[in-house]
Amino acid sequence: MNKYLQVNTYLKAAFFVAATVVTSCASKKQAEHTVTLKTSTTAGGSSASATIGTGKKEGIKKFSDLVGKAKADSGLFATYKIDGKYYFEIPDSLIGREMLVVTRFVKTPAGLKSFGQQYGGEELNDQVWKWERHDKQIFVRVPSYSVRADSTSDMYQSVKNSNLDAVLASFDIKAYNKDTTGVLIDVTDLYNGDVAALGISDNIKKQYKISGLDNTRSFIDTIKSFPINIETRTLKTYRAGASPTDNSTAALTFELNTSMLLLPKTPMKPRLNDNRVGFFGQQQVDYGTDAQKAERTGYIHRWRLEPKDEAAYARGELVEPKKQIIYYIDPATPKKWVPYLIAGVNDWNKAFEAAGFKNAIVGKVAPTAKEDPEFSTEDARYSVLRYFASDVQNAYGPHISDPRSGEILESHVGWYHNVMSLLRNWFFIQTAAVNPNVRMAKFSDEQMGELIRFVSSHEIGHTLGLPHNFGSSYAYPVDSLRSKTFTDKHGTAPSIMDYARFNYIAQPGDGVTHLYPQIGEYDLWSVKWGYTYFTGNKSPKQEKQILDVWTMEKAGNPLYYYGRQGTSIDPRLQSEDLGDNAMKASRYGIANLKRILPNIEKWTFQTGEDYDDLETIYNEVIGQFNRYIGHVTMNIGGMNENFKTYDQQGPIYGFVNKNLQHDAVVFLNEQLFNTPAWLINRRELSKFDNGVTIGRIKALQVNAIANVLNASRLARMFDNETKSGASAYTVNNLLTDLRAGIFSKNAPDAFKRNLQRGYIENLKVLLNEDVSRSFPGVTSAQLANMGLTPINISLSDIRPMVRAELVKISAGLPKSGDAIIKAHYDDLRLRIKEALNPTRPIVNVPGSPQTGIYEDLNENGLEY
Repeated sequence: MNKYLQVNTYLKAAFFVAATVVTSCASKKQAEHTVTLKTSTTAGGSSASATIGTGKKEGIKKFSDLVGKAKADSGLFATYKIDGKYYFEIPDSLIGREMLVVTRFVKTPAGLKSFGQQYGGEELNDQVWKWERHDKQIFVRVPSYSVRADSTSDMYQSVKNSNLDAVLASFDIKAYNKDTTGVLIDVTDLYNGDVAALGISDNIKKQYKISGLDNTRSFIDTIKSFPINIETRTLKTYRAGASPTDNSTAALTFELNTSMLLLPKTPMKPRLNDNRVGFFGQQQVDYGTDAQKAERTGYIHRWRLEPKDEAAYARGELVEPKKQIIYYIDPATPKKWVPYLIAGVNDWNKAFEAAGFKNAIVGKVAPTAKEDPEFSTEDARYSVLRYFASDVQNAYGPHISDPRSGEILESHVGWYHNVMSLLRNWFFIQTAAVNPNVRMAKFSDEQMGELIRFVSSHEIGHTLGLPHNFGSSYAYPVDSLRSKTFTDKHGTAPSIMDYARFNYIAQPGDGVTHLYPQIGEYDLWSVKWGYTYFTGNKSPKQEKQILDVWTMEKAGNPLYYYGRQGTSIDPRLQSEDLGDNAMKASRYGIANLKRILPNIEKWTFQTGEDYDDLETIYNEVIGQFNRYIGHVTMNIGGMNENFKTYDQQGPIYGFVNKNLQHDAVVFLNEQLFNTPAWLINRRELSKFDNGVTIGRIKALQVNAIANVLNASRLARMFDNETKSGASAYTVNNLLTDLRAGIFSKNAPDAFKRNLQRGYIENLKVLLNEDVSRSFPGVTSAQLANMGLTPINISLSDIRPMVRAELVKISAGLPKSGDAIIKAHYDDLRLRIKEALNPTRPIVNVPGSPQTGIYEDLNENGLEY
């Protein structure tokens, strides 16, 4: 349930760093400096802008005269508060050192709605700074790491010449310290100013019509220095034209915390990325390699784990790391959930054991103010699971890494209180047919706690560098998920990083009771691959040679397959699915939904409560059914993607088997295009439905048609026919099979009539509408990589095939029936005639397969 979508690596390459620096002229008596900056900075893609100071230039004072009796707060820099101003004493030894700067919310206004940046603890910006001295000034510069070359490379100087670090801010030196090994600067305006790197995001500014910072209602609360970091707490009030709750103040006030954390002097040795093993990572153009091109290299994101005892580690013994990964649980977390959240963290220890480490990770209760008065959940030295009082049904696991090496430095997991509602609804819908323990309006604390533990493990996995592995659940045969012995050992998928959810396949009588995903075979393998420590000071390339051997040993074994998120090509890589055959799995799932739906009212009964919960769960049934339809549809025109290197045989891309594609259409005809009357339970619908049942079913059916007839899908099918001939499932096969299901010989009911009209309208769009779309900066190959296979419809075989199909449908329509049936067939003929001989512009049809505009459905499958 990670809120942050992974950006396709091809798209990442389309963004570039741009920096503009403007400095003003200086007179003999007065100097103005205005620094304006736009820059892409770290892997988070943060932007920053700053305007620092206009005023009379003062001479450099004696340290004792300026500081007087002010007490130093010693740490990374000694800091001072003098007459309401804040000063940094920067030692020469830290000039040029890189520091990670992270700004987070501490407190936010009530009702703030900016997804991903609205609660205390959520990150606003991260950026790397370098403090640089030039004559009588100190500059803050923002390094870029998108281009690199090793310092020993012939290209090193050339890269430096075309990769100049942007200047964020400048400061006059106010004094030299007593032994002249450092300088004193005034940082008040930096932290109290409207600097994007230290303030709220542009999205929030636009959403609430913020015109600027009001300095009269803003201040620095505290600046505290620690051995490797400085923590700055500010209150900032912005002039705002809109407010989430109260426009009378014409302002929004935020409390913010900015951490400046010293990065390691020697970056961690990076580990080179491999597309066959899933890790978050970063890319850069490396001009220091011996490749005969500008080579793009990638490093994975991972924590720095080094054994305390290298000799014991080398002997194969489990060894504790020099520095343990620690996650603190937010003190604001309800006490009864804390043990389950901690268990979700600690569950990963068995994966780290596969990499040779014991006690590598631990969850802890955050210390109280009495136990540690300096502890802060915003402090960048600490990783924290933050608990948000929110109605958002989600949780997410981000991390912040060193852009020089990929070392993960800290993480703040976001946990929204209302994720429990999502868990309750899904666990009920997916398991109630076989699980009596959830047939109630409210789960026991033990049951909800186990669900929370599962989500905690999943989100912690993200913070360890692991992305979603949407290909994992395909490894387990469907029938194995009906086995108690198998599921007790393996859960629902080899990776908890899949969206495998809960076992909807198990049937009553199977005896299956372990219904959760768990940390599995793939997770142990990926942690071993990413975190194994190699002794002997091997280079990243030497380590890669060893890792390649490991990867080759696992190649072809579905338990260790990594399937990326971000493509709609491969039907194995789907969210919320289980098993190796979507049609078989979905039939089992539908059989269970048919058992659940008639019992919803009984199983969710609450004395004195209205029927809101009945409606919610009923709509969840419809939503789950719709997921099954989507899982099946992905097989049509699908391609399997298996990343390989030159030394591996076989294709990377291969079309889905013809019989599987045919089976998918048979399933749709059987389960959806043949009206799913089981969804219409009149007794339960009468408690909340106010006349939209036909619309519910129509939305399901028409959206499915639009998905099947998607132009990108058809493009792949034509490509398959060209390459594979008779072994391909062709567009003609598809249209023939759809016609057989949608235009069966029986007189159509109201639902089937809607379906037939929707089918004709979608064909009409394919035949007549100009559906060309542009994606500036994105190539055709990049679109295809995401599943948006490009096709020029007007020049393709789509229109001839559609025209022929419409003629066949028209010729086969009956000419008799009762009044409504006859009117329906007459209407279809007119629609087809208009499609073949248009006399008016074609407008976008709800459910258009080209525009991507389906009939609007809310998350539960309702049409509005």
